[in-house]
Amino acid sequence: MKISVGLPTHHVGELSEWCTAEAITEMSQACEAAGADAVFVTDHPAPDVKFLAKGGHHALDPFVALTVASVATSKLRLHFNLAILAYRNPFISAKAIATLDLISNGRVILGTGAGYLAPEFAAVGGDFEHRNDVTDEAIRAMRAIWSGEPVTMTGLHFDAVDTIALPLPVQQPSPPIWIGGNSNRAIRRSVELADGWNPMPSPAQASRMLRTPPIETIEDLERRIGDLRAASEKAGREVPPEVIFTPIGYAHFSGAFPDAAQFVDDVAAYAAIGVSTLTINLPGETRAAFIESVEWLGAEVISNIDS
Repeated sequence: MKISVGLPTHHVGELSEWCTAEAITEMSQACEAAGADAVFVTDHPAPDVKFLAKGGHHALDPFVALTVASVATSKLRLHFNLAILAYRNPFISAKAIATLDLISNGRVILGTGAGYLAPEFAAVGGDFEHRNDVTDEAIRAMRAIWSGEPVTMTGLHFDAVDTIALPLPVQQPSPPIWIGGNSNRAIRRSVELADGWNPMPSPAQASRMLRTPPIETIEDLERRIGDLRAASEKAGREVPPEVIFTPIGYAHFSGAFPDAAQFVDDVAAYAAIGVSTLTINLPGETRAAFIESVEWLGAEVISNIDS
């Protein structure tokens, strides 16, 4: 089991504590020292006040934040969780991702999803109505771009003729692409276009806002993994996409550390149903407290699980 730790750079109300190069450097280095496989950030370029009032959050630009993390570390992977490709032209995204993969010597993980905030799409000029189709064509376009061959492709919002974009990413044929979302469309996208599937814990009452089916228990997840495997078999894919998940009941640990032995047992339970990576958000009202949480995770959990 691998662990990706969330960088709490969404706390834009306390910039010096969380959002400076010094802060990202210190937190990323602590995660690497603790044995985490990756750090992750999310993507909210233009959230609306209604989303923020319901518990939503801001975010630093993920490309910039992960670039700082890349310079501060040597082995830690750089995980977009999630970048919304439908906000951007795929040639722009491909260039930025390839550049980050190059300067980090092949450490990028591209988590992506279709997105769900209609006002954010409107603010950035994205196509909310066709976001699923735009996401699919963006992945196909980026894979073509990263081949190094001339690309001739017409999408819903672009038209490329004999286009070449260098440099290529270090990881070939592409950095790992993980698809976020609980829906059948997300499963199909994972099987047809990607390397991993990243469903998310989602209570039934949040499903409408998040525009994704609920997953409330590990049994729910196991059933959906069965659906992923069935879809892979139907598509003729011999090895299904790997599965990435946030452990249920460990969202920020409710401000306190859980029982470490139970946590290790729960990690084993996720591994047993086919999960290969867990994404973890850690508690901490200050940067120092967050780093203490990272150190606890490394000493009490990561050191006691198989990776």
